Amino acid sequence: MADPTDKTPPNAVGPYYNDSTCVDCDLCREIAPSLFRRNDDLAASYVWRQPETKEETALAEEALLSCPTESIGRDGELAVC
Repeated sequence: MADPTDKTPPNAVGPYYNDSTCVDCDLCREIAPSLFRRNDDLAASYVWRQPETKEETALAEEALLSCPTESIGRDGELAVC
């Protein structure tokens, strides 16, 4: 499970985030390229933009559930946009 006290600095403000355990596997960026980006300095993914629609929220949740290192987290309850 992602650690909310270990969020990487480039994450967009909001419920979804990546923590420092990300191994840059690219899976979240493949699932939701409009939400996740790569930080070249950290060699890791981060949440570039928070979801704004039901479809984007579903993609963020798919990325969270698919992350092999459980590096993606979500603060609070799942909000349906």
